[in-house]
Amino acid sequence: MDDQDSQQEKNHRTMRDIIEEARCILPGLQAVFGFQTIAVFNERFDDLAFYAQACHMAGLALMVIAMALLMTPAVYYRAQHGEATSHMVKVSRKAIRVALMPLAIGLSLDMLTVVSLATDVLSISIAAAVASLLLFVGLWYLIPRRDPVQVEEPPS
Repeated sequence: MDDQDSQQEKNHRTMRDIIEEARCILPGLQAVFGFQTIAVFNERFDDLAFYAQACHMAGLALMVIAMALLMTPAVYYRAQHGEATSHMVKVSRKAIRVALMPLAIGLSLDMLTVVSLATDVLSISIAAAVASLLLFVGLWYLIPRRDPVQVEEPPS
Protein backbone atom coordinates (compact mmCIF):
# COMPACT_ATOMS: atom_id res chain seq x y z
CA MET A 1 0.00 0.00 0.00
CA ASP A 2 2.84 2.42 0.80
CA ASP A 3 4.42 1.87 -2.63
CA GLN A 4 1.11 2.62 -4.32
CA ASP A 5 0.60 5.74 -2.18
CA SER A 6 4.13 6.97 -2.89
CA GLN A 7 3.65 6.38 -6.63
CA GLN A 8 0.37 8.29 -6.55
CA GLU A 9 2.07 11.14 -4.68
CA LYS A 10 4.93 11.11 -7.18
CA ASN A 11 2.43 11.19 -10.08
CA HIS A 12 0.61 14.07 -8.40
CA ARG A 13 3.84 16.09 -7.94
CA THR A 14 4.93 15.33 -11.50
CA MET A 15 1.58 16.46 -12.92
CA ARG A 16 1.76 19.68 -10.92
CA ASP A 17 5.25 20.28 -12.35
CA ILE A 18 4.07 19.56 -15.91
CA ILE A 19 1.11 21.92 -15.51
CA GLU A 20 3.43 24.61 -14.13
CA GLU A 21 5.76 24.19 -17.14
CA ALA A 22 2.81 24.63 -19.49
CA ARG A 23 1.75 27.73 -17.55
CA CYS A 24 5.16 29.25 -18.20
CA ILE A 25 4.91 28.76 -21.97
CA LEU A 26 1.22 29.50 -22.48
CA PRO A 27 1.08 33.29 -21.80
CA GLY A 28 3.79 33.99 -24.36
CA LEU A 29 2.04 31.79 -26.88
CA GLN A 30 -1.26 33.52 -26.23
CA ALA A 31 0.36 36.93 -26.73
CA VAL A 32 1.86 35.84 -30.05
CA PHE A 33 -1.50 34.39 -31.07
CA GLY A 34 -3.16 37.72 -30.30
CA PHE A 35 -0.70 39.61 -32.47
CA GLN A 36 -1.12 37.04 -35.24
CA THR A 37 -4.88 37.47 -35.12
CA ILE A 38 -4.69 41.26 -35.20
CA ALA A 39 -2.33 41.18 -38.19
CA VAL A 40 -5.11 39.90 -40.45
CA PHE A 41 -7.09 43.09 -39.80
CA ASN A 42 -4.13 45.34 -40.62
CA GLU A 43 -4.36 47.18 -43.95
CA ARG A 44 -0.90 45.96 -44.98
CA PHE A 45 -1.97 42.32 -44.72
CA ASP A 46 -3.67 42.69 -48.10
CA ASP A 47 -0.36 43.90 -49.54
CA LEU A 48 1.33 40.60 -48.69
CA ALA A 49 1.92 38.05 -51.40
CA PHE A 50 -0.49 35.14 -51.32
CA TYR A 51 2.23 32.75 -50.08
CA ALA A 52 2.95 35.06 -47.11
CA GLN A 53 -0.74 35.30 -46.23
CA ALA A 54 -1.04 31.51 -46.47
CA CYS A 55 2.03 31.05 -44.27
CA HIS A 56 0.56 33.42 -41.72
CA MET A 57 -2.73 31.53 -41.65
CA ALA A 58 -0.92 28.18 -41.38
CA GLY A 59 1.16 29.63 -38.53
CA LEU A 60 -2.02 30.75 -36.81
CA ALA A 61 -3.49 27.24 -37.11
CA LEU A 62 -0.27 25.72 -35.72
CA MET A 63 -0.43 28.08 -32.73
CA VAL A 64 -3.95 26.83 -32.00
CA ILE A 65 -2.66 23.25 -32.07
CA ALA A 66 0.24 24.17 -29.77
CA MET A 67 -2.13 25.88 -27.33
CA ALA A 68 -4.44 22.90 -27.28
CA LEU A 69 -1.54 20.55 -26.56
CA LEU A 70 -0.17 22.81 -23.83
CA MET A 71 -3.57 23.03 -22.15
CA THR A 72 -4.19 19.27 -22.34
CA PRO A 73 -2.33 18.28 -19.14
CA ALA A 74 -4.30 20.70 -16.95
CA VAL A 75 -7.61 19.70 -18.53
CA TYR A 76 -6.78 15.98 -18.21
CA TYR A 77 -5.78 16.41 -14.55
CA ARG A 78 -8.90 18.43 -13.79
CA ALA A 79 -11.15 15.91 -15.57
CA GLN A 80 -9.76 13.18 -13.33
CA HIS A 81 -10.46 15.29 -10.23
CA GLY A 82 -6.78 15.65 -9.38
CA GLU A 83 -6.10 11.92 -9.37
CA ALA A 84 -2.88 11.60 -11.32
CA THR A 85 -1.97 8.29 -12.90
CA SER A 86 1.22 7.11 -14.55
CA HIS A 87 -0.61 7.10 -17.89
CA MET A 88 -1.68 10.70 -17.36
CA VAL A 89 1.91 11.71 -16.62
CA LYS A 90 3.13 9.95 -19.77
CA VAL A 91 0.46 11.53 -22.00
CA SER A 92 1.04 14.96 -20.48
CA ARG A 93 4.80 14.82 -20.95
CA LYS A 94 4.30 13.90 -24.58
CA ALA A 95 1.72 16.67 -25.06
CA ILE A 96 4.19 19.29 -23.83
CA ARG A 97 7.02 17.93 -26.01
CA VAL A 98 4.81 17.62 -29.08
CA ALA A 99 3.39 21.15 -28.58
CA LEU A 100 6.82 22.63 -29.15
CA MET A 101 6.96 21.46 -32.78
CA PRO A 102 3.82 23.25 -34.05
CA LEU A 103 4.94 26.23 -31.98
CA ALA A 104 8.36 26.21 -33.66
CA ILE A 105 6.90 25.82 -37.14
CA GLY A 106 4.22 28.44 -36.52
CA LEU A 107 6.75 30.98 -35.27
CA SER A 108 9.01 30.21 -38.23
CA LEU A 109 6.14 30.75 -40.65
CA ASP A 110 5.47 34.07 -38.97
CA MET A 111 9.13 34.94 -39.43
CA LEU A 112 8.67 34.22 -43.13
CA THR A 113 5.63 36.51 -43.22
CA VAL A 114 7.35 39.38 -41.41
CA VAL A 115 10.55 39.17 -43.45
CA SER A 116 8.49 38.94 -46.62
CA LEU A 117 6.72 42.15 -45.70
CA ALA A 118 10.00 43.86 -44.78
CA THR A 119 12.06 42.76 -47.80
CA ASP A 120 9.64 41.49 -50.43
CA VAL A 121 12.32 38.89 -51.28
CA LEU A 122 11.14 35.29 -51.11
CA SER A 123 14.61 33.74 -50.74
CA ILE A 124 15.48 35.94 -47.74
CA SER A 125 12.08 35.19 -46.19
CA ILE A 126 12.59 31.45 -46.57
CA ALA A 127 16.13 31.70 -45.19
CA ALA A 128 14.86 33.58 -42.12
CA ALA A 129 12.11 31.01 -41.56
CA VAL A 130 14.51 28.07 -41.90
CA ALA A 131 17.05 29.74 -39.60
CA SER A 132 14.31 30.30 -37.00
CA LEU A 133 13.15 26.71 -37.24
CA LEU A 134 16.70 25.40 -36.88
CA LEU A 135 17.19 27.59 -33.82
CA PHE A 136 14.02 26.30 -32.17
CA VAL A 137 14.73 22.65 -33.00
CA GLY A 138 18.28 23.00 -31.78
CA LEU A 139 17.37 24.64 -28.49
CA TRP A 140 14.21 22.69 -27.75
CA TYR A 141 15.03 19.23 -29.09
CA LEU A 142 18.71 18.68 -29.88
CA ILE A 143 20.39 20.29 -26.87
CA PRO A 144 18.15 18.53 -24.33
CA ARG A 145 18.87 15.16 -26.04
CA ARG A 146 22.59 15.68 -25.53
CA ASP A 147 22.18 15.86 -21.76
CA PRO A 148 23.47 12.62 -20.23
CA VAL A 149 20.80 12.64 -17.51
CA GLN A 150 18.05 10.20 -18.44
CA VAL A 151 14.74 10.34 -16.62
CA GLU A 152 12.89 7.08 -16.60
CA GLU A 153 9.24 7.05 -17.49
CA PRO A 154 6.89 6.03 -14.69
CA PRO A 155 5.63 2.44 -14.85
CA SER A 156 2.34 2.04 -16.71
